[in-house]
Parts: sequence; structure tokens; C-alpha cells
Amino acid sequence: MSDLEIWIVIIALAIATALTRSSFWLVGHKVTIPPRVQEMLRYAPSCALAAIIAPDLLLDGAGTVHLDLGNARLIAGIASVAWFAWRRRMLETIIFGMLIFTALRLLHLYQ
Repeated sequence: MSDLEIWIVIIALAIATALTRSSFWLVGHKVTIPPRVQEMLRYAPSCALAAIIAPDLLLDGAGTVHLDLGNARLIAGIASVAWFAWRRRMLETIIFGMLIFTALRLLHLYQ
């Protein structure tokens, strides 16, 4: 790919990003979203986060589901969920989960 093609792709992506992000600002007040859809959109960020995290916790390197106690990521994820249920603080949950995962790896309990 030539330098010109790379710049064309970058500019096209910038325009596409600006158009999609500004569309709500430009026509947002003219479109009425039904209350049912608004209620469903409240769960979109948590669904997206779960879709990002779940494969990393459940799949091994070969792409197979790994649900037993030999999965250090799954154990750290479960511990993080328990920590969040107790403390309700996101930053503490992330730090606690990473500490558990690192401790499991350093103690060679899991590979």
C-alpha cells in the first residue's frame, strides 16, 4: 500500500467517524427515541464490556472454552466480581483482579 493510499484511508476514516458522531448532534433533536428503546440503550455499555471481557476470561489460546479451576483468568474474574459486589468501586475492582491474577501466575498455581 502506497503512502497516498494510506492517507486516503486515514482521511476517509476521519470523515466517516466525524459523520457518524455528528449525526446525533445534527438530527438528534428531530428524532424521538421511544422510551422502551431508551431503556434498552441503558444496558448497551455493560453488554459491550461483557462482550469484550468474556472471551478473554473463558477462552484459552486455542479458542476453546476453559471453564474449570485451572483457568487463572476465570478465577481472577470471579474474585473481581465478588470484590465489586462487596465494595462497589470500579478502580479497586480492576486493581484487585489484576493482583489476584498476578499472584496466581507468580505462585505458579496456574500457567
